Amino acid sequence: MSRLLGNRANEVIENLWLLVLRVSAGTFMLTHGIPKLLKLLEGNTGFADPFGFGETISLILAVFAEVICSVLIIVGAGTRLATLPLIITMAVAVFMVHGSDPFQRKELALLYLLAFITVLVFGGGKYSLGKYIKGN
Repeated sequence: MSRLLGNRANEVIENLWLLVLRVSAGTFMLTHGIPKLLKLLEGNTGFADPFGFGETISLILAVFAEVICSVLIIVGAGTRLATLPLIITMAVAVFMVHGSDPFQRKELALLYLLAFITVLVFGGGKYSLGKYIKGN
């Protein structure tokens, strides 16, 4: 019981949790990214353009973050670097696109933002492709 309630870190559990967090957050984000990718491939480029880059460029950037970066996070390759576009995308969604919306409209993006910031801070963990390639 003291092991469960104690304050000592358990490296195995921490690394397993990072694996669960990475895979689940990345997979959940793919459910948002794949429809955007299909929309882009169909030529329907209507999308929010908060920075004035143009709807097509904004959509391409969102697809890159939500599809490519999510896959990198799921497998744990370049994990910290892959979180940056997702953190930016979620921050833009929360504070710019849905900035004046009620909390319920931005709640999911805030949860994703927190999950990806956590992965940025702690890295991919032991059970990641990056650790396997490095041999650490």
